[in-house]
Amino acid sequence: MKVERDNRDASMTSSTVHDPLGLLQELIAIPSVNPMGNDLSGPQFFEQELTKWLVGFFRELGTPYEIQPVADGRSNVIARLEIDSALPSIMLEAHQDTVPVDGMTIEPFAPLMENGRIYGRGACDVKGGMAAMLSTFARLVREGTTAGANVIMSCTCDEEYTAKGARHLAQQWSCDQESQTPVSSRPDFCIVAEPTDLNVIVAHRGVVRWKIQTHGRACHSSRPQDGHSAIYDMAHIVSALEKYAEALQENSEPHPLCGSSSLSIGKITGGTSVNIVPHLCEIEIDRRSLPGECSAKLLEDIEQFLRSETTVNFTFTPPWIDSPSLADDFNQNLAESLLNTINGIVDTPRVKQGAWYGTDASTFAAGGVPSVVFGPGSIAQAHTADEWIEIEQLRQACEIYYQFCKNPTGLSITL
Repeated sequence: MKVERDNRDASMTSSTVHDPLGLLQELIAIPSVNPMGNDLSGPQFFEQELTKWLVGFFRELGTPYEIQPVADGRSNVIARLEIDSALPSIMLEAHQDTVPVDGMTIEPFAPLMENGRIYGRGACDVKGGMAAMLSTFARLVREGTTAGANVIMSCTCDEEYTAKGARHLAQQWSCDQESQTPVSSRPDFCIVAEPTDLNVIVAHRGVVRWKIQTHGRACHSSRPQDGHSAIYDMAHIVSALEKYAEALQENSEPHPLCGSSSLSIGKITGGTSVNIVPHLCEIEIDRRSLPGECSAKLLEDIEQFLRSETTVNFTFTPPWIDSPSLADDFNQNLAESLLNTINGIVDTPRVKQGAWYGTDASTFAAGGVPSVVFGPGSIAQAHTADEWIEIEQLRQACEIYYQFCKNPTGLSITL
């Protein structure tokens, strides 16, 4: 990892670094598309260019920052404003990557302002939240020692696919103290930027994703009886999983904030040519878990169910993502304190909520840090063909982040 500090006089004007709208325009214009596991390359893919921009941003501010290499060409960037070691430390976290741009009906990297909105890929998920956090961080740095907390600004990579960046950061906290750096050491609290319509998400579902393979025997399609079709076998697996998913919805006890568990098959591949009986078929499964559910146990249950329902020979591959759920039994002090700040700024009161999707907050909570999810924009606009965010909410979120870090009323590190 690389830790740097630059004490030069910053060339950015105060109005530039404090304006979340201007920052968001810059962020949208820098492609940082996650290829989602596909073998893709080109200037729009991965986070390298945005990482370079962030390094320049923190360098201009003159605040200590750290570059954490996570994977080839992919890094976290973390900066820290240290006011007083006796104060609580609050981490503001936003991910650098966006989902792909296929099917978009607007120019994805040309920010467009219209009717009180700004459009572009990442405007809502989650460069809007990142811009509000960066603006807050810069404002606090400029003001010096007036904040009521030490503030860490964390910009992680690969959230949209496997959350490598968040896991890498959280793993650093479990290392011995000598290997931790002052910049990225464990915070006391964390706020994760996602589009929550300025409500506070205190619980959400987890997710485990893995593949199931069936194995056949290839032969010429003119004599299919000489082989064994992996696709026919997979049809039995798919039918059984559909039955399992229906029972899961009907019989599982729903969480009061997150709803029910779920299972879906998102992808199927098999065969090499129409004139060859297929020797391999593969599906990809998405299982959403509730707080209290263990991914290892639920995988075991699904395998046992399939073996009882079918006589097919199949194999499970290790999960490529196993993200825990976020429970609401560890973050109430943080949530209440943040809500006090929010409802002192917005006209319509906001509340604590749950979510059906997953975020980096569960990874940080699993690392021992009370975490909530909060940011501008609506999840209904995330990943859409004409992604946008309301400019008013962007500015409100910026003010909320700022006021909370400046005066985190009621926040206690004694939990």
